[in-house]
Amino acid sequence: MSIRFASSVCAIVIAVWPGRCQASAAPVAGGDGPIYFDLNDAGDTMDPGTLVVPWKTVHLDKDYGGRWVVAGDIDGDGQVEIVSAENFNAGDVHHTSAVAAQRLDGTVLWTWGDAAIGRKEWHHDVACQIYDLDQDGRNEVIVATKGFLVRLDGRTGNEIRRIPIEDEATDCIVICNLRGTARPQDILVKDRYRRIWAYNHWGNLLWTVQDPGGFRTAHQPVPVDIDGDGRDEIMAGYAMLNHDGSVRWVYKSETVDQGRGHLDCVRVLRQGERPRDWRLVLTCCGANNIAVVDGEGRILWEKAGYHFESIDVGRIFADEAGPQILVDIDHQPFGKCPMWVMNEQGVLLARITTDYSRHHVLVDWTGDGLDEVVVAYNGAVYNNAGRRIATLAVPDNEVSAKDPVEQRSILTGDMDGDGVRDVLMTTNTAVYIYRNVQGAKPNEKAPLGTGLNVTLY
Repeated sequence: MSIRFASSVCAIVIAVWPGRCQASAAPVAGGDGPIYFDLNDAGDTMDPGTLVVPWKTVHLDKDYGGRWVVAGDIDGDGQVEIVSAENFNAGDVHHTSAVAAQRLDGTVLWTWGDAAIGRKEWHHDVACQIYDLDQDGRNEVIVATKGFLVRLDGRTGNEIRRIPIEDEATDCIVICNLRGTARPQDILVKDRYRRIWAYNHWGNLLWTVQDPGGFRTAHQPVPVDIDGDGRDEIMAGYAMLNHDGSVRWVYKSETVDQGRGHLDCVRVLRQGERPRDWRLVLTCCGANNIAVVDGEGRILWEKAGYHFESIDVGRIFADEAGPQILVDIDHQPFGKCPMWVMNEQGVLLARITTDYSRHHVLVDWTGDGLDEVVVAYNGAVYNNAGRRIATLAVPDNEVSAKDPVEQRSILTGDMDGDGVRDVLMTTNTAVYIYRNVQGAKPNEKAPLGTGLNVTLY
């Protein structure tokens, strides 16, 4: 079927494909199978549901733009801008080499860096964030380039401050609150797997740690105030650090040899009044494990045997008490890439298998207060009945035989100012923005743009 994409000022439903077979998603009872459904949507097997064209398409600056994207109001006009970055990589050590800031109409506000040395692709975080670090009411763009942490004026791209750092301390940037200030004003930078450095917003070194708890670092440290004292603890890898960088506790698996790899991802599953009431879910690269621990490091459950990777936490099934876990299983053959949905106790609720499931988000796409699963590779939106209800169309699809699975990333954030999280799909050359026209407005409005500490792992 031939489809022509039309430009529009809103997300348009343009077609429903008739006559296609929908994969069976019958409930599975007993055994080791999922409780609600087991859906196979690999290959060209399913009706794509309603096709949704982008509300906006931002063609990235061809010289300075790259697939790493963050979004926010950087010039103070109340509208969202797109910031994209290239990175230079040698031997899995990388730094941000070029940045482009653009309005949603594609207009380039400014560029920074050396566009000749970097690459547009990634397979890791890129050290480029948007944040008002000095709390003057104006967002900055903060990058880690070789030897320096650089703060750029969001309006002009001019350098505000250049802070010397170690040459390899450029793997990612995390904003956190280590000093108990009114809002986070501290910065973590790190090398790929060994060391983390903490700085205040003036560039003064607060502390550094190597091999926290005797293990490698995570891809991205995660700040969380588990004791309620107004200062963040840092999940640095398998070790939870106090605000001063000292080790608070270390996760030690009862199931696998976690020394075989590193912490891939950690997410807050549930907050609590006391550390013991918190729940954190984490995945173990190399050790092939997923676990839930409390805020004191006590293991509540573990499941081993698969390369669990990235985690989203939300509510997919209304009949299940508490939040649910969405996690992909990576390092699988193309066409056999599953995502699992589990409850807080680790019970498998649902499974979705696609050609490539590595990049995904949860978002309320229908306005019923529950989350749908959105997958970057095929643009599919799956509901809690195990059905693809929509497909986010990419008009100039760039997936190629040379690189069939690494051509899209996916993010969420309020892109039009209505307080509802929209969806962004990013390739090497463009950002496609899909307005969430049915999503219910949350009690707390979503941040304008993609928010803090965007991560890829």
